[in-house]
Amino acid sequence: MAEKTKPQAPAAAKPETAAEPSALDTGKETFRTIVAALLIALVIRTFAFEPFNIPSGSMIPTLLVGDYLFVSKFSYGYGSNGTFWGLFPFKGRIFGSEPHRGDVIVFKLPRDPSIDYIKRVIGLPGDTVQMRQGILYVNNVPVERDRLAHPVAEQDTPYPANAVDYLEHLPDGPTHVIRTFGDNQPLDNTKVFVVPPGHYFFMGDNRDNSSDSRDPRSGVGFVPAGDLVGKADFIFFSIDPGTPFWEFWTWPWTVRWSRLFTTID
Repeated sequence: MAEKTKPQAPAAAKPETAAEPSALDTGKETFRTIVAALLIALVIRTFAFEPFNIPSGSMIPTLLVGDYLFVSKFSYGYGSNGTFWGLFPFKGRIFGSEPHRGDVIVFKLPRDPSIDYIKRVIGLPGDTVQMRQGILYVNNVPVERDRLAHPVAEQDTPYPANAVDYLEHLPDGPTHVIRTFGDNQPLDNTKVFVVPPGHYFFMGDNRDNSSDSRDPRSGVGFVPAGDLVGKADFIFFSIDPGTPFWEFWTWPWTVRWSRLFTTID
């Protein structure tokens, strides 16, 4: 007699599970993420915005030692030294637009492109610039200035006793504050400078404490368009001189809170 067999239920299918990534795969993904982030940061720094900090007082009272600011790299197009670190040498700028008189600009020191300077544009191509007894002349016309009742004080820092601040009204440019210590300082009487084509004449707002285009020893001279880095746009951080940026626990009393995110005129 044949043995009867019971039909057996099909074996339950095992659920599919994703393969766990190996340590090598995880390392590769982390590496790709880091490389992508670095490339994005490099592109932004090269073509959009670059951070700078102010180490000296040549632009007081507009910029203070300890200010951190963003410079827009696209404001005037892209130059060989200012954007590509001299790796792709060419004259002038690509996608360029002309700076305006009074713009505050970061540029490469013409005699040493490894050094960045920040000053204000005073002379445009074809202009004549001269200092006579502390008065700025542009195209043989004196620039109007109005004396302030008191110098602009830095946070928790008294201004120098002999400092005098003025509102200076540049022709076709902004009104900004300059600081002087008299009208017979070494750079208060100069020869006539004629700005050549494709170049710019720069001065610091701290007129008697600035190495700029007036001073033949400074190495600034007439700055070619290709050495412009970008326009100083706004201050994103500011801290008392001598205080390390990374000491965040001191920020409540060392950060100049009123200067944060202020535009630069």
